This record gives sequence, structure tokens and C-alpha cells, in this order.
Amino acid sequence: MAEDSSSSQSFLRRYWEGYKEFWGERFSFLDNYSRFIKRDKPLPSWSDSDVEEFIASDPLHGPTLRTAREAVKISAVGGIIGAVSTAGVTWKYSRSLHGTALSLGAGAVFGWTFGQEVANHWLQLYRLDTMAAQVKFMEWWQNKVEGQ
Repeated sequence: MAEDSSSSQSFLRRYWEGYKEFWGERFSFLDNYSRFIKRDKPLPSWSDSDVEEFIASDPLHGPTLRTAREAVKISAVGGIIGAVSTAGVTWKYSRSLHGTALSLGAGAVFGWTFGQEVANHWLQLYRLDTMAAQVKFMEWWQNKVEGQ
């Protein structure tokens, strides 16, 4: 019986290691942010003026970051429109409070997603490396905060 227990643990351990390796490869881009997230002392918050200062100071990554911020605004508007419209239709036809709340949440998610797609095509984000711009901003912010 002890043999069965150890073999099942080794099977589970092997399965878990394979699982971690599989998803680790697919989310390896998160390693770009790990040096900013996994810090002993977190970076302080930044303001819009700090972001604008970076955009003005970096001619390569600044415009990309500005475009990414515009895309977030478009996505937020899509989320608001989706939430309000679906909740309004649900309330009009069902007068169900819990159904309206659920449709508000679902409409926000669907509207945000649709807004992201609109922004992606409208602003042609597929041509830009927005992750590199965000990482450069985080490096710039870290250097500015730490006084380097």
C-alpha cells in the first residue's frame, strides 16, 4: 500500500511539473514584468503627468505608450456602453434585479472586449510592441524613483 501511495504522489508530482512547464512556456512574457512585481519594496504609484513626462522623453516608446493608453480609453467606453445597454434591456423586459446585475457585469466584459477589438484595429495596435513600451516605462519609473 505504501508503494501505491508513493507512485501516485510521483505521478501527481510529474503531472504538476508538466503542467507548470506547459503554462510557463505560454506565459513566459510575464517574466518581463517579474522584476517590477516581485520586489521587496514595491514601486510607488505614478501619475498621468509622470506618464506624459516619459512620453515626451522617449521618442521611440513614448508614442507607443500614448497609443496604448488611448486604446484603454476606447475599451473603457466600450465596457460602459455594453454594461449600461445590456442592463437596460434586461431591466426593461424582465424587471429582475439579479438578472440586471448579471447582465451589467456580462455587458461590461463583452463591451470591454469589443472595445479592445475596435481599438486594436482603429489604432493599429497589432503593428506596435506595446509590451516593450510598458517595460521601458517601468524601467524609467524605477530609475526615476530610485534616483539613478
